[in-house]
Amino acid sequence: MSDETKATRSAPSRQGGMDAGSQALAEALRSSFAIVKVVMVVLVVVFLFSGFFTVGPQEKAIILRFGKPLGEGEKALLGAGAHWAFPYPIDEVVKVPITEIQQVKSTVGWFAQTPEQEALNQEPPAGPSLNPMIDGYALTADGNIVHVKATLSYRIENPVRYVFDFVIASNAVQNALDNALLATAARFKVDDILTRDRIGFQDAVRRRVTQLIEAQQLGIIVELCAVDPRPPRQLKQAFDNVVTAGQNRDKVLTDARSDENKVLNKSGADAAGRLNVAETDRTRLIQSITSDAENFRHLLPKYKSNPDLFVQQRLVETMGRVLTNVQDKIFLADRADGKPRELRLLLNRELPKPKTEAKP
Repeated sequence: MSDETKATRSAPSRQGGMDAGSQALAEALRSSFAIVKVVMVVLVVVFLFSGFFTVGPQEKAIILRFGKPLGEGEKALLGAGAHWAFPYPIDEVVKVPITEIQQVKSTVGWFAQTPEQEALNQEPPAGPSLNPMIDGYALTADGNIVHVKATLSYRIENPVRYVFDFVIASNAVQNALDNALLATAARFKVDDILTRDRIGFQDAVRRRVTQLIEAQQLGIIVELCAVDPRPPRQLKQAFDNVVTAGQNRDKVLTDARSDENKVLNKSGADAAGRLNVAETDRTRLIQSITSDAENFRHLLPKYKSNPDLFVQQRLVETMGRVLTNVQDKIFLADRADGKPRELRLLLNRELPKPKTEAKP
């Protein structure tokens, strides 16, 4: 057999083999495309379902589409419940805790502490002098130095402004608290900050930080501002001595005021008692004089009708009262002719005889 005959017979067989391979490859590609379609559909479904999110009862949510919020003002805020948005990077969901209390701390005027010391509220050992490189401080109105820190608790009132008007709103709140702390310390004396007017100093810091927050429109409400002032560690003993002396002074003043109140109360009671006695005597005297005057008005007509008789009667009554305990009373009235009367008295009166028993 010639080579030409062999080539003619082998050509159909190779063509048939190529058709079978192409068909198998096409079937494999079709199967792969079907799998890819299913995977793509699944991915699309997963992608869309991943856009569901839940907002808690104490939160508000804002949807950012390509960096811009959907809606304006209150309309941009989503309340509690389930919501949907396009997944990132189309949409971005920002959740803002509106009822949760946020806190920032100001240590711009505080000395350096390790986290362990701060947790235990311990002061580091005091060096020979204050190191301004690591220790913060505040200047007072009378030129002294104190350490002071503050903790501000606030609640978000306007989530849109709080989130979008500032890169990091908590940093703006922190700066306002630092400003209020240092500015207020410069208006108070060191004794007022540490002992005499601690509450007044804390209230002044809160008013100052509230004014700054309102001026900058941070969109928050201040709930609490706690301030902790302390003397420099290097002079702690001297400040403690001053505090002790002040406490002793207050104790002495309190005791003196207590004694003063006792004396004043006793004097007031004595004065009131004497006034009551005097008022009683006055009332009794007025009543007596009034009674005598009334008797005089009754006796005056009798005196006018017969003066001599009236005088004699009054004299007899008066002598009777004067000589109440006298055994014998003898009264000699003036004679009608004005001549004196003669009175003879027996002075050696016999003693009365004692009574004797009768003889049988």
